[in-house]
Amino acid sequence: MGLDAILIPAILFFALGVFAKAIKSDLKFPDGLSKGLSLYLLIAIGLKGGAELANAELGLAIKSIFWAIVLGFLTPIIGYMILRFRDRIDRMNAAAITAHYGSVSAGTFLTAVAFLEASGIYHETYPIIMMVVMETPAIIIGLLLAAMARRKIQQVEDGGQGNDDVPWKSLLHEALTNGSVVLLLGAMVIGAVASPEAMQKVYPFSHEIFMGVLCLFLLDLGMEAARRMKSFKKVGVTLVAFGIIMPVIGGLIGIFVGATLLDFSVGGTLLVAILAASASYIAVPPAMRMGVPEANPSYYLTLALGVTFPFNVLVGIPLFYSIANWYIG
Repeated sequence: MGLDAILIPAILFFALGVFAKAIKSDLKFPDGLSKGLSLYLLIAIGLKGGAELANAELGLAIKSIFWAIVLGFLTPIIGYMILRFRDRIDRMNAAAITAHYGSVSAGTFLTAVAFLEASGIYHETYPIIMMVVMETPAIIIGLLLAAMARRKIQQVEDGGQGNDDVPWKSLLHEALTNGSVVLLLGAMVIGAVASPEAMQKVYPFSHEIFMGVLCLFLLDLGMEAARRMKSFKKVGVTLVAFGIIMPVIGGLIGIFVGATLLDFSVGGTLLVAILAASASYIAVPPAMRMGVPEANPSYYLTLALGVTFPFNVLVGIPLFYSIANWYIG
C-alpha cells in the first residue's frame, strides 16, 4: 500500500514539474491554460459530489453534511492558530496553508478506501459526500483570513489610521462570491438536481478525463512550486513539523466525529478521520491561486504533497484505523 500509493501519475507529474525547473528546462504552459485547468477541476469535483448527494438517504446525509461543514471550518482555524503562534508564518501564507488542511485529499481518501476493501472491512458511503462538502468551508475560511490579512496590511501601510472594526459583511460577501466557491457549489447543485440520464452524458467529462487534467495541473503547480522553493527553506522546519502534527490533530478529531457523533463503523470512522487529517492538492490549490495570489505555492503544495500526503498514506491510515478500532471496539 505504501510506495505504490505514492507512485501514481498525478503525483509523479508534480515531481516532474519540480525536476523540470531544477534542471532549468524551458518547459512552460501557455498563458491562461493554468486557470482553465483550475476551472475544470472545480467543476468536475462539484459534479461528482452532487451525483453522490442525489442518491443519499436524506436524514443521515444531512447529519453527515453538517459535521463535514463543522470540520471544514474548525480544522483550518486550528491550523491557522498553530501557524500564527509567535508569528512563525505570515498571515497570507498561513491563510492559504490552513485552507488546504481544512479541505481534503481525494487521493488519500481513495487510498484509505482501497485499504478497507483489500482488508474486507465494511465502511459507509456517506464520507464520499463529506469529502466534497468539506472543500467549500475551508476555501471560505482561507479567503476570509486572507481578506482580513489584506485589511491589516493596508492599515499598517496607512500608518495605523482607519477603523479597526472588521467588516464581516463585506468579507463574507467576498468569500462567498469568490469564483472558485461559486463554481464548486454550483456544480454540486447541478450534479444533485440533474437526472441520472443527463449526468451519464457528462460522465466522460467529469470522470474519464479527470486524472489526465489533474496530471497537467500538478505538472504546472510543480513548476510553480520549484520557482519558489528557496523561500520554503526559510521556514522549512516549522512547516514540515506542521505537516505532520496537523494531520494527527485532524485525524483524532475525525475519529471522534465519525464514531461518536455519526455512529459510523470502524471503516466509516477511518474515512472521516482521513478526511479531517488530509490536505487538499486538487480543489484548494486552484482556489488559493485565484483568491490568494500573495501566498507562496511552494509552501502549501510542498506541504500537502511532499509531507502530509506520504505521512497519511504510510502512517496515518494504519494509525487512525488502530485508534478507531480501539475507540469503538
